[in-house]
Parts: sequence; structure tokens; C-alpha cells
Amino acid sequence: MIPAELVDLVLQKFPGVQKEQPPPKAYSDGVPILLSPPHLIVEVALFLRDAPELAMDLLKNLTAVDYGDRMTLVCHLFSLKKRHKVTLKVNLDRLEPKVESLSGIWPAANWQEREVFDLFGVQFLHHPDLRRIMLPEDWTGHPLRKDYVHEPDQYD
Repeated sequence: MIPAELVDLVLQKFPGVQKEQPPPKAYSDGVPILLSPPHLIVEVALFLRDAPELAMDLLKNLTAVDYGDRMTLVCHLFSLKKRHKVTLKVNLDRLEPKVESLSGIWPAANWQEREVFDLFGVQFLHHPDLRRIMLPEDWTGHPLRKDYVHEPDQYD
């Protein structure tokens, strides 16, 4: 399946999803980017995984980006069976970044969501074990946020 067909299939099923223009090929390798509203993320993810013609069975990476005015969750997906890729993004409210967990769809999301929670402060609703994974439990703040200010403390 070529990238345009993949995108069309998802857009037909979910009118609320948008196609995002990828950066130049040198940066994106031509991978299509889908932008989902937060409330549709689980449905879109299940469709990407379960539709036989898509079969996105591998979550390669889940991370976030803090643009200063919004947070964006970024998921890089791959089909081992079909050999195609897609990037799934979700824009989140920066003041209260919340989104449903994808760990029930792709188990690899479990620890990756914990890392995004720890470093960016994104709350993954219904995550089975959402707690810090890199920093001590008593750490204040989320160091990859643009507004993070490190205060010297016991760990310095």
C-alpha cells in the first residue's frame, strides 16, 4: 500500500483526523503523518493495528514535543507484515496534557508513556502503572518542558 492510500483509508473512516504535511523527505523519509483529535486516539490506533490492509503491529517510538503553546504526542508505527509506516500525532492542551493510554493496544507503549509522563508531564489516562521511570519519585517538574526551571536540590 502506498502512503497516499493508507492516509485515504484512515481519513475515510475518521473524518476528524487530518493529514499533516511531512517535513522535507530528507527528514521524514516520506512517512505520512496523521493528526488525530485526542478523543479519537484509541479508535484510530485500534483501526491502524487491526485493519488487515494496515496491520500496524509495531509501535516503534512514542514521544512528545513541547512547542511552547501546545504539547504534541508523536507515535511512529510500522507494519511488519505490510512493510509500511505512519506517524500518528495528537495535539494536547499544554496546561493539562491528557490523553488515553495506548499501552492496551501496543504493550511497548507502557514504558514509553511512563517516560513521556516523567519528562513532559503528559497524563496517560487508564495507564496500568503511570509513575516516574527515570527521575526520583520526589522530583519536582518535568525537565523536557520549555518552561522547566531546575532548582538546585539534594540531587545536585
